[in-house]
Amino acid sequence: MPRSVAVLSDIHGVRPALDAVLAEPDVAGADLIVVTGDHAAGPQPVAVLDRLQSLGGRALLVRGNADRELVDIAGGAECAHEESVWAAAQLSAAHIALLAGLPHPVTLDVEGFGPVLFCHGTPRDDDEVVLVDSRMPRWAEVFQDVPDEVRTVVCGHTHMPFVRLVDRRLVINPGSIGMPYGRAGGHWALLHDGPVTLRRTVIDVDAACAAVVSGSTYPARQEWAEYYLRAAASDAEALAVFGPRDGRG
Repeated sequence: MPRSVAVLSDIHGVRPALDAVLAEPDVAGADLIVVTGDHAAGPQPVAVLDRLQSLGGRALLVRGNADRELVDIAGGAECAHEESVWAAAQLSAAHIALLAGLPHPVTLDVEGFGPVLFCHGTPRDDDEVVLVDSRMPRWAEVFQDVPDEVRTVVCGHTHMPFVRLVDRRLVINPGSIGMPYGRAGGHWALLHDGPVTLRRTVIDVDAACAAVVSGSTYPARQEWAEYYLRAAASDAEALAVFGPRDGRG
């Protein structure tokens, strides 16, 4: 049973941000690294998947909606997301098989927490939206099939970090490594022997943008890096966009 778990999410194919977070002492020293989805849909899909695979058994990858989308595109499905179409074309058959085999959700016993459920959107749907200010009935709906003994749920998907209680159940979103909303940097969380802390790795954004541009052939890589790595979208703007998707009307 791991005593410390570093939780990363929503890397979205950004290798320099991933490398910066993996170099953090508390990540490098964690018993387990759990990555809660959306690993490769972005400008450096191959480099990110290869780096994650190099971690071996120290890393547990959970499926995100964008991972599922890449598999569907590789199988011939149409997609309106330009970066996903491009990213899927870069991946090998082995990469696609890796993504196709990812689990969602995953429940693990963590020392000091008991059973912890790791998912992307919600436990029942990798593309479903819940937010820090979602109403209690919404949370009750998305958690209706979660066993009572699971008192901690870790999710991703919305790229904004938070920790809150939901009817005595602890809910954690570590934020995003590669597409942060609100503040630039690589956002992650540490579960360690009971407490949970949200962390942010400060990144040299100019250098990270340059690394993405030089390390990718995605046609819009410059604009993509400038927008996402500099966190051009604020958390307030992101909440306004995501809000209608959590059922608030």
